[in-house]
Amino acid sequence: MSADVVVLDYGSGNVRSAVRALERVGADVTLTSDPVRALECEGLFVPGVGNFHACMAGLAAAHGPRIIGRRISGGRSVLGICVGMQVLFDGSTEASEHPLDGLAEWPGTVERLPADVVPHMGWSEVRAPEGSSLFAGVERERFYFVHSYAVQAWTLEATGAFARVAPRVTWAHHGADFVAAVENGPLSATQFHPEKSGEAGLHLLENWVRSL
Repeated sequence: MSADVVVLDYGSGNVRSAVRALERVGADVTLTSDPVRALECEGLFVPGVGNFHACMAGLAAAHGPRIIGRRISGGRSVLGICVGMQVLFDGSTEASEHPLDGLAEWPGTVERLPADVVPHMGWSEVRAPEGSSLFAGVERERFYFVHSYAVQAWTLEATGAFARVAPRVTWAHHGADFVAAVENGPLSATQFHPEKSGEAGLHLLENWVRSL
């Protein structure tokens, strides 16, 4: 039986490529803003395209913070992508001198990359840690990024609800090292777009779907 995956539809751009990629790796995919379906499915995929503030506003309108929080507290899988990853941190300095609030599932601020050329657009290699389930088989592959902002420091240790399993953090570089992905209990996220990352991206999505 295929895994039941919901792609959360909260107005974050064209998500059809994500739906198609998840279907290709064997998921039974529903694109919906229905909070009941988003709570009950085996895996929730949270996309994110464009501006941090706009994504937070869209999530709030679709009850996204409550849905994500309840799923995590119940140990139910969530995968955030691009700005769908950024909103999981404390906040972002995008379009503001003072950080705009995020969901604060992880500590850290999303800040502009200190690179000569932004946005960071194209293929970059990632450095995944040992024992990564998400990157099993694609630990040193290249993935497709489109972003100008990222979290550039990681401070969360293995404490509290996730004390038994230390968070696994994957890094990439563009002007500075930045967090390219996180695996933290039921909550995972990638700064890159796996659905646009060819066979490596499909392999990563298949790893996630198989874990559900």
